[in-house]
Amino acid sequence: MEAAIYGLLAGLVATAVMSVPQYFFWRRWSTIGILEWHENQVIASKLTGRGPEDSFLIGFLFHFANGGIAAMAYGVVIALLPQLSQLGPLILGSGFGVLLWVFTLALIHWPLTGVSIRKHPLGWRPSVLSIALHILYGTVVAYIVDVNL
Repeated sequence: MEAAIYGLLAGLVATAVMSVPQYFFWRRWSTIGILEWHENQVIASKLTGRGPEDSFLIGFLFHFANGGIAAMAYGVVIALLPQLSQLGPLILGSGFGVLLWVFTLALIHWPLTGVSIRKHPLGWRPSVLSIALHILYGTVVAYIVDVNL
């Protein structure tokens, strides 16, 4: 239980950390350029029946919920398999970030949003930003969990 709580808190902190640079890119590219925000906005729109433009705040809250839940799973896995900690938070966190990116963006972004990350209207930049910030997110989660477990 402790691992899940530390994971949740780590995920919320890490999501806040990754959201700061996302905000500046969002101001330039709008929601379509921030892949995670775009997915969450589409999900929020489908759940509420509101248009995507009216679902930004709920989508942003989903961004934090997803970050917390994913990190809870990370904390539990590390508690169950403590030998993984020998890899260190930089390697574990980077790997965790890449895995999250693959399973929550690379594979589902186009079916969910109708926008391909390979043929994105803004080119390769949103994908590079997204994977880099997922690596940052994963590393922050791993360091916080490592310090507390």
